[in-house]
Amino acid sequence: MSLTSRAATSVVRHTARQQLPAIRQSAAVVQQQRNRADSAYDVSTNHSQFHSPFHRGTRNEQDTTVIPSFKKYRSGSETGNKVFQYFMVGAFGGLSALGAKDTVQNFLVNMSASADVLAQAKVEVDLASIPEGKNVIIKWRGKPVFIRHRTADEIKEAEDADWQKLRDPQPDDARVKKPEWLIMLGVCTHLGCVPIGEAGDFGGWFCPCHGSHYDISGRVRKGPAPLNLEVPEYDFPTDESLVIG
Repeated sequence: MSLTSRAATSVVRHTARQQLPAIRQSAAVVQQQRNRADSAYDVSTNHSQFHSPFHRGTRNEQDTTVIPSFKKYRSGSETGNKVFQYFMVGAFGGLSALGAKDTVQNFLVNMSASADVLAQAKVEVDLASIPEGKNVIIKWRGKPVFIRHRTADEIKEAEDADWQKLRDPQPDDARVKKPEWLIMLGVCTHLGCVPIGEAGDFGGWFCPCHGSHYDISGRVRKGPAPLNLEVPEYDFPTDESLVIG
């Protein structure tokens, strides 16, 4: 190594030894500043991190006792909310009632009798066309109806019968509204056959299917039939007209 190089190296070393304490002191000051900054750092001041509403203070730990605040989601007036809720409940209640009414009304309309059935619900008969001592059979609601214009002897026979000893006890006056007119359903009470008029052992009706006999008042007197012939609902609007049903 030349004399000039040695001299330069010696000068650099001497200068470095003189500046080393100042560099160390500067490094110590920077380290102290960093330590102070780290100790004063608060997680809450770091805006780049998400803060859960369940975290309290500076600890990054979950605290389930903290209730989050929803104030910013609430409206200003509690009364306004109640009015709106009551309005919605009332509106939906009214719509539900209208829907239920319409459903029930449609159901009742569908279940009600049609026009042709209502037309057969009542039958009017001209009594002037039925002579005394004769039977007339008409159709009412799909069933035969016997209309008998009884004579005075037939009325007396029906009234004098000992009805209390019959199988189905019933006086004659409980089966007629006018003694001369006897109105009954022409259906045997045994198995639903149609009896024959002016026949049988008692001068009334006879069922040839199983041998049931009915008297001039339509009361069962003999055979397997358990009940008298049924009397339907009827009325006399005038002296010469009859309405059944």
